[in-house]
Amino acid sequence: MTIHPIILGGGQGTRLWPTSRKTFPKQFAPFLGARTPYQEMLTRLAGEGFGAPVVATTEEFRFLAMDQARAAGAWDTSVLVEPEGRGTAAAVLLAALKSDADPDALLFITGINHFAGSAAVFREAVRAGAEVARTGRLVTFSGAAAEETGLKTVARVGGRAIRIVEPDEAGGHGGDEGARMGLIRKSDLIAAYKAHAPELLEQCRRALESGKAEHGFFRYGGEAIAEMEVRSFADTVVDKLPGARSLTLGAACSDLGGWDAVWELLPRDARGVATSGAATAVDCDDSLLRCDEPSMRVLGVGLKNVVAVAMRDGVLVADRSKLAEIPGALEQLAAEDRVMAEEYPRYHRPWGWYESLVVGERFQVKRICVKPGGVLSLQSHVHRAEHWVVVGGTAEVTVGEEVKMVPENGCVYIPIGAVHRMANPGKVPMYLIEVQTGAYLGEDDIKRYEDIYDRC
Repeated sequence: MTIHPIILGGGQGTRLWPTSRKTFPKQFAPFLGARTPYQEMLTRLAGEGFGAPVVATTEEFRFLAMDQARAAGAWDTSVLVEPEGRGTAAAVLLAALKSDADPDALLFITGINHFAGSAAVFREAVRAGAEVARTGRLVTFSGAAAEETGLKTVARVGGRAIRIVEPDEAGGHGGDEGARMGLIRKSDLIAAYKAHAPELLEQCRRALESGKAEHGFFRYGGEAIAEMEVRSFADTVVDKLPGARSLTLGAACSDLGGWDAVWELLPRDARGVATSGAATAVDCDDSLLRCDEPSMRVLGVGLKNVVAVAMRDGVLVADRSKLAEIPGALEQLAAEDRVMAEEYPRYHRPWGWYESLVVGERFQVKRICVKPGGVLSLQSHVHRAEHWVVVGGTAEVTVGEEVKMVPENGCVYIPIGAVHRMANPGKVPMYLIEVQTGAYLGEDDIKRYEDIYDRC
């Protein structure tokens, strides 16, 4: 029987600033290698016995979720869009109702966690849990090592035992980590909502009926979504199902809740030091040094129990015992109107991305990447003119009634008020340098006339 993955792509990860921010949360940022946690989850849930993944996310991350899925080779991924997040209880139910799986099919529901074991072990553990879920029980998963008492071995992979443990006396089903991963028949899940959250079930059905498919996504009806109470899947369903079983994965599982979790998972030297990116440690102990900017170098000398993470627009230096205070410190930055408190220096858009290289009085220099097939909106500006220089690929440029191809080293001038657009008709990414000049350079000085991504 096919297992249908439902992946919850929410979360902000403010404890992982500056690499993770509100506009570019932790699930889409690489922490432990070239792939992001989201891409790693897609890879682990691919293979024999697993169906096409369904990803639940919000409006601002829909294109990022699709682009990263394709980059990971998961071309069959379906992205479901909530106009606004209403908690994991609604996200799970909406995805289950939208799923093409039949009532007896198994749904594997998970957040985006990191699993320290191999993908083969992870998949075998899920398959082992399927044998229990087919009997009508919820199976939750935990990376924590369980005590030997009461364990039943249900499978072995390379000598590793995959085991089921009975619920604890308090009625829990695998603790906090277990609540993030569950396997259940679709019919049993719907029945649980009908019994414990009937009003949410009705709201989700209306959101599905009023939703629509567009540009490869499915967007739920916003009016029904707005009526929903914010509820968690664990409180609404997991903790209320009798006869549930918890399965131990046999290796550490982490939601990457902070820099200490990243430090634990990275390779460390004999003195407990982990480095990532352009970072060098000299005479340091029990520390993490990371640099996400190739043009910079982090050099740590004589550090002990410290996390130092550098990006172009922000640097974190913290004692590891004080990492829990990062969200509060970010609130202070936000109160000072520091955009780096929430915004990532590279702004991802449906057509590609851009980043500011230099900002001065009455001018700004940007680097822009337009992916193959990407098209910016037809737009104009009231307060600024723009100069474009193509430095890679070929741009199709519209200025007023004129449309022309601009090759590498070509340039274009966009006067104030001119209606214009750029697109990449090629098969490789197109890069250009944009110089803006004018009295006001804010992103809200854009009037859109047409947009293939429905942002007008």
